[in-house]
Amino acid sequence: MNVLVCVKRVPETGARITLTPDEQAIDTTLLGFTISPHEECAVEEALRIVEAHGGSTTVLTLGPAGAIEQLQNALAMGVGTAVLLETDGGDWGAEATAAALVEAIRLRPEPFDLLLFGNEAADSGDYQVGVRVAHALGLACVTGIKSITIDNGRLTARREAGGGWEIFELPLPALVTVKEGINLPRYASLPGRLRAKKTTIERIEPRPRTSPLETIRLVVPPEQETHVEIIGEGADAAPRVVEVLRDLGLVAS
Repeated sequence: MNVLVCVKRVPETGARITLTPDEQAIDTTLLGFTISPHEECAVEEALRIVEAHGGSTTVLTLGPAGAIEQLQNALAMGVGTAVLLETDGGDWGAEATAAALVEAIRLRPEPFDLLLFGNEAADSGDYQVGVRVAHALGLACVTGIKSITIDNGRLTARREAGGGWEIFELPLPALVTVKEGINLPRYASLPGRLRAKKTTIERIEPRPRTSPLETIRLVVPPEQETHVEIIGEGADAAPRVVEVLRDLGLVAS
């Protein structure tokens, strides 16, 4: 099995997002970066498949030079080869990203039996890149998957639906987008991290693709407001505490 995992460098989940003054990009000055939980599970799933069936694993990302950190994390977990489609850090939409990935995949010396993507990126959440890549390569594709098994050259994928499961059978090669919860990703060991630092990462400069879509401006969703009520201090607050508990139905009137 020759398995490819595509990941994306995104701001750390839970980080406070601010925009540049022109509202055209995220201000990354104080941000840390990671990959989305879905993609962490995709990396883990690739490793498990190769451990069970033999073969090789490759991790691929499109992004700035700083994305080497995310590739090294995947290498430290056990992935064999890493490829960076290096950009200047500017925004690439789903259409341009998919086109660059397809071009890079077609240039690989050996074809892939399975391509794994996260179901959606943690920042844009557009759900498009994996499907676009599958369409361009003419591959069978299923999305939102929580279980994968492979037997006799066929892949069985399971997706949660309405309290039950949808089950798909696909011929290989195929492309699957996975969701968080399909597995529990392993931690990278210290020897793995040291080995990843020494592993050569292939760098390719992709050709930007023009898009008819134009970004007007970005908008940060309003933060959820919270309210704090000080009901008193010390023993004097006890009667008010009882009233609050009664209002919440936690104690009998």
